[in-house]
Amino acid sequence: MMAMPGLTGVVLIAAVMIDLGSSISFMLEPGQQKCLKDEVHKDILVTGDYKISESLGGIKTDLTVLDTKGHVFYSKEDASEGKFAFTTDDYDQYECCFKSTAAAADLKGRVGPREVTIVLKHGVEAKNYDETGKAEKLKPLEQELRKLEDLSEAIVNDFSYMKQREEHMRDTNESTNTRVLYFSIFSMCCLFGLATWQVFYLRRYFKSKKLIE
Repeated sequence: MMAMPGLTGVVLIAAVMIDLGSSISFMLEPGQQKCLKDEVHKDILVTGDYKISESLGGIKTDLTVLDTKGHVFYSKEDASEGKFAFTTDDYDQYECCFKSTAAAADLKGRVGPREVTIVLKHGVEAKNYDETGKAEKLKPLEQELRKLEDLSEAIVNDFSYMKQREEHMRDTNESTNTRVLYFSIFSMCCLFGLATWQVFYLRRYFKSKKLIE
């Protein structure tokens, strides 16, 4: 019974960590485009909740979410407020771009910027555990334990990915060192061969000039 408060504290800390999303606000000028980029692993849920302030001059703002290959996961013309969600196909860099469709030169001094606010979440923090708890009829503590379990799994996966990157970098370094060693040996052999050739050439030259016997 004494261990329960500590366990509850850990669960609450994990819940606070999960609920923290990356909220970003910025001003978008007429005719301007701004993109938010993030690298996400494969098979990870990504969600976004955005809101764009009203435009006094009827300026439209388009929203597009895509990867480096040009695959569009979400697109909205004249976006004002909404949500989007998708699951990543592969480890890649994903972009969330807001673009004002008006030309800045035509509206300069007449229309002000629009404020864009977006909350991006991915992985564990993007999952809706309230709906999962209702569907599976989980108790509040069981629901928090599910969050903690998913969070632990995400941490393990991140460490596994970091380990793979470290192994890849180590293999690359070892391969580079081996190539440098072979190149150094080859360079020394070339220099030794060149020096030997110069010695024999100079010897023949001096003999032809009868400077040496």
